[in-house]
Amino acid sequence: MIKSELVQKLADRNPHLYQRDVEHIVNAVLDEVEGAMTRGDRVELRGFGAFSVKNRPPRTGRNPRTGQKVAVTEKYVPFFKTGKEMRERLNGGVDLGD
Repeated sequence: MIKSELVQKLADRNPHLYQRDVEHIVNAVLDEVEGAMTRGDRVELRGFGAFSVKNRPPRTGRNPRTGQKVAVTEKYVPFFKTGKEMRERLNGGVDLGD
């Protein structure tokens, strides 16, 4: 599902809201999650999961074509860990369709 599909589904479920308002809400939520992660904070949505940032230290890698050593710089990568309720839904055979 892409963001526009999420906005459309939420707008369909909430006919009292304009689609542009739903889009603003979705963007505001995602911006807050992104901002918190940029600051190094953890974002936890109970029952769904937690977003955090992990540090990948610098290392020496290899170019797969040539085998030549390549310096890979330090980086920070987003990490998502599912919540207990989400794992149970995914592994409990619950229908994930509409």
